[in-house]
Amino acid sequence: MRVKVVCVGGGPAGLCLALLLKRQDPAHDITVHERDPEGSTYGWGVTYWRGLLDRLHAYDPETARAVEAHSVRWTDGIAHVGGLTTRHHGDEGFGIGRHRLLALLAARARALGVRLEYESAPARPPAGADLVVAADGIHSALRTRRAEHFGTRLTPGRNPYLWLGTTKVFDAFTFAFTETAHGWIWAYGYGYSGDHSTCVVECSPETFTGLGLDRTGTAESLALLEKLFARVLDGHPLVARPGASWGTFRTLTNRTWHDGNVVLLGDAAHTTHYSIGAGTTLALEDAMCLADALRAHPLPEALAVYERRRRTALLPAQSAARYSARWYENLPRYIHLPPHRMFALLGQRHSPLLPYVPPQLYYGLDKAAGRLEPLRRFKRWLGPRAARALHARTERPR
Repeated sequence: MRVKVVCVGGGPAGLCLALLLKRQDPAHDITVHERDPEGSTYGWGVTYWRGLLDRLHAYDPETARAVEAHSVRWTDGIAHVGGLTTRHHGDEGFGIGRHRLLALLAARARALGVRLEYESAPARPPAGADLVVAADGIHSALRTRRAEHFGTRLTPGRNPYLWLGTTKVFDAFTFAFTETAHGWIWAYGYGYSGDHSTCVVECSPETFTGLGLDRTGTAESLALLEKLFARVLDGHPLVARPGASWGTFRTLTNRTWHDGNVVLLGDAAHTTHYSIGAGTTLALEDAMCLADALRAHPLPEALAVYERRRRTALLPAQSAARYSARWYENLPRYIHLPPHRMFALLGQRHSPLLPYVPPQLYYGLDKAAGRLEPLRRFKRWLGPRAARALHARTERPR
């Protein structure tokens, strides 16, 4: 059945949904509205893992091949803790510039016949559409107009962070922890092209104010951060986008994701802490799931099916994100371990057990679990249950 779809928001989620729906049925009438000019975007690079490429390949091999061809990859993680360094071999990860990803998705959507309208931001759901997709991010105007119905809730995090770029190209996913007179400050770095990397800097509120970062301008902040992370930057500068500023991450949830013919997608529906590097992956998976539901079910039912499936699929990621943010908020608990042990627990920061077990004991238990199948089964059993319990607590009305 031919449907008219209006997607508000030209980010990864909106563009991916548009091209998938047009690929399913070329007769569909699909328009994407994006408030910003074409080619402009916030952020630097985004990360993803092999599993996303495999899923995307099943839906649109051409898009999957293009994304992989324009990505950089790594298999190692490296942590610099003060003057010490440890390196671990891990799973294959990928980085791609956000601007490049959007350009690839937009080109594919256009080639399939999707209309893309830039510098266009409908304040109300456009009339005459069978389906209106709110893919306009955490500040979604369409969702905000119906905030009471959607039950939108924003939970602020604790630690200030700043999203930066650098011309230092990291050959591994890099963590750098630097001690100052006011506490620890740290950065996550990963390459996304042949000449740039993303560098996210984070610290506690006490370190933030102690270093004076709450009172300095962008140029002064960058100069201080370049000095603090000189060992890993190798003389390369840190770069900020115009208007970039420190903030605290806000976790967004909604009681429901659809209202009539309006449905939420990507960051308009949910956010997960940046420290697990899953935001873009989850947005694209939203698009794949909604495309599946619309192909298999009539509209009212399709939206309910989409929401139910994605809520269930998101539970492990949402749990991992909360525990990951908590790990960094409690960094002094782990930072004085030997670097290889600290790095091992950094890799285990998603565990619901870790906050409640002494770090040295947890490290020993985790090593044993790697050798004993009953302990591995227990960890696999506990994870989803802890995620569901945490979700129930956070979603409970207050």
